[in-house]
Amino acid sequence: MKPFSVHCASPFLVASFPQPHSVLSWSLTRPGFAKVSSVAWLYVRDDDLSMDVDPALLLRKSMESAGLTDAVHLMTSRDITKYHLSQVSFGRATATCLATVGLGNAVRVGSAPIAHQGVGTINLLVHVDRPLSQAALVETISIVAQARTVAMVDLPWKPSGEAVTGTGTDCIVVAAPIHPDMEQFAGLHTDIGAAVGRAVYDAVWSSGNVWIAEQERTEVRSTCGLASPD
Repeated sequence: MKPFSVHCASPFLVASFPQPHSVLSWSLTRPGFAKVSSVAWLYVRDDDLSMDVDPALLLRKSMESAGLTDAVHLMTSRDITKYHLSQVSFGRATATCLATVGLGNAVRVGSAPIAHQGVGTINLLVHVDRPLSQAALVETISIVAQARTVAMVDLPWKPSGEAVTGTGTDCIVVAAPIHPDMEQFAGLHTDIGAAVGRAVYDAVWSSGNVWIAEQERTEVRSTCGLASPD
């Protein structure tokens, strides 16, 4: 059973839950804990985010105009039609990851901040089919970050000669159904942690390789003097 429906109509990618869910994220416009029925991506081009544009304001106004005010909002320069879904079950838990992955903004954790390094980011919605306490939501988001990082290290994308661990503008949303009987733990030794880790790794790995292949094709076309695709 799909935990959410996915609707893609540029510039929006929307994941809708059948009923309100508990979520935790660091969304630009709705960070922290919330109860929502949808998570929405806005696709933007680099030109849309000039130095005089407030990204949060642009995101908020765009979502309002589309009737998505109450959603958790994400922003990406990645072609939203290239989203990836991965679902994994362990024991009593099933995790589903909806990912958009662009690596043009990839960095290695602990590196000096860079003011602007192109566009491209990793946005992840991770759904767990078990109700989660706030503590378990926090633990789950840490597992998501671990899995994303391991996938990034394993990817053959090392623009500076060493592994990168994410992008400068990553965002993670974790969602779970609402019920009084909540799971209190979601670590690596639990079914939840195992399912989340594998689903996220698979989604980031697969999407990352698609993005890398696109860059390699663009480079070949450029070398041959052909027009590059969007």
